[in-house]
Amino acid sequence: MNPDTRKRLTAIHRASFATHGYKPDTLFWSTRGIQKTRFRVLTDIGIACGDSLLDVGCGFADLAGFIHGAGTVIDYTGIDLSPEILAQGQQLNPNLNLLCGDLFDFNFADQSFDWVMLSGTLNWQLHDKGGYERRALTQMFRLCRKGVAFNMLDARKIDPKLLGDLIAHEPLQMLHFCQSIAPDSSLRDDYLDNDFTIYMRS
Repeated sequence: MNPDTRKRLTAIHRASFATHGYKPDTLFWSTRGIQKTRFRVLTDIGIACGDSLLDVGCGFADLAGFIHGAGTVIDYTGIDLSPEILAQGQQLNPNLNLLCGDLFDFNFADQSFDWVMLSGTLNWQLHDKGGYERRALTQMFRLCRKGVAFNMLDARKIDPKLLGDLIAHEPLQMLHFCQSIAPDSSLRDDYLDNDFTIYMRS
């Protein structure tokens, strides 16, 4: 991620946190229920007790709370660009390993985690013709032992004029890219009108 984009996204989230505090609105989720729906679909890939998970763009680390609330005890690591949001997440979850930075800031070894997940983070307009998204997904798959699950906004169902700083993606294009990295990749678009999830299995 180039420095200007990083600075812009950090400023957007700083302003959002100052306005909303610990609420779904801060992370541009419309409701807590929709956030949980996305989390449920992500974890349907097969996460189990004892697994390790890297949450890319973790925000307040709400995914960890969702998973633990379902009775699944995991080894969770979250990373996020926003120091203010991450600090709130750490206050709410003092026992979690939360790290401030971009995915490429960290020198994780190959297959460091059972699962790597991402919810919404690649919906930001980065003005690089999709290069960062593809590099990030490639890196995420390199870091997993079992698989990757991520979601994006569905370009087939959203007017791009309404997105502002966000961007929607073509599901089949993303699926084909993921299959070039992980042949056992599959698409889910049966849970919300404007969202899709891709599973990439090792």
